[in-house]
Amino acid sequence: MKSYKIAPSILSADYANFESELKKLEAAGAEYAHIDIMDGHFVPNISFGAGVVASMRPHSRLVFDCHLMVSNPEHHIKDFARAGADIISIHAEATPHIHGALQKIRAAGVKASVVINPGTPVEAVKNVLNLVDQVLVMTVNPGFGGQAFLPETMDKVRELVVLREVNQLDFDIEVDGGIDDETIRIAKEAGANVFVAGSYVFKGDVARQVQTLKEALHD
Repeated sequence: MKSYKIAPSILSADYANFESELKKLEAAGAEYAHIDIMDGHFVPNISFGAGVVASMRPHSRLVFDCHLMVSNPEHHIKDFARAGADIISIHAEATPHIHGALQKIRAAGVKASVVINPGTPVEAVKNVLNLVDQVLVMTVNPGFGGQAFLPETMDKVRELVVLREVNQLDFDIEVDGGIDDETIRIAKEAGANVFVAGSYVFKGDVARQVQTLKEALHD
């Protein structure tokens, strides 16, 4: 069985204090730091680039789970690999060359992850599942924090579980959007094992919020 991992999204953290925020996550027992990269084109917002990731890297031993919400992500893979990303997630909708882009991630020595938006079927990534270490199912529309979880996206998680088993593959299934101590149970039940939570983790005491998510997974 896949191990469960909590991946707090630093999009909801204090941008002026990333070092201390990362240390809080580490102390709280989070496994990943989920880093949302937005270009103002693929999604309306702009967040930060590879330079910010590189500046954070010396201050944390967490797995850096870099989610590229950018058009033509293949142009940015080398920069994020050099910056210290452990996992690079790219959207199937963001490039006409998803197969080649995933190959580039693997060639850079980084774990490859493919992302599908709520309106994108699993069929769109079926032919690249053999190339990935992770599939990220967006449970909200990308680009903004604080949105409500879309329960219908769980059908895709269930479909991915079946495809993984039938094809004897070995990828994690990550969910991102509207994850709290209630929706994490729904996502776990569907078959997800990596859980991105932003607003929920950073709205209060980080250690307590992460612990609450872990407790919900083991109820």
